[in-house]
Formats: sequence, structure tokens, C-alpha cells
Amino acid sequence: MQTYRIETTVAPNRELTIRGIPFSPGEEVEVIILNHPRQAKKRRRYALRGKPVQYTRPFDSVAEDNWQALR
Repeated sequence: MQTYRIETTVAPNRELTIRGIPFSPGEEVEVIILNHPRQAKKRRRYALRGKPVQYTRPFDSVAEDNWQALR
């Protein structure tokens, strides 16, 4: 199966015209029309950037109970 892709805009009369396709006359083809969704508002990539950070007990050990050497 050969694939041919083209992007175009729908005319005011709601018609599409595709010219210069690389297929032979009489050849059967399948036409699928997909729309490009409008781009949503740009979300901030790093939502937590610039937010205040609060550390609770920053000098305590982390996972002290999981260390085999301390048992």
C-alpha cells in the first residue's frame, strides 16, 4: 500500500480539491480526512517552577529503618 499525505484547507464552499496525486487514473484509493485540533492553551511545562518549597525536618535521616547495617 502506498501512502500519500497532503495538508490543505477547506474552501469556503466546504469542498477540497487535491491535484497532482501520484496514482494512476482508475486506481482505487481510500481517502481519510483528519482535522488538526486547535491548539489548547499552552500549559506550563514545569508547573511547580517558582513555587515555594518547604522542608519538614530537613536534617533527619531518610529511610533509616531500612538500613541493614544499623540493625
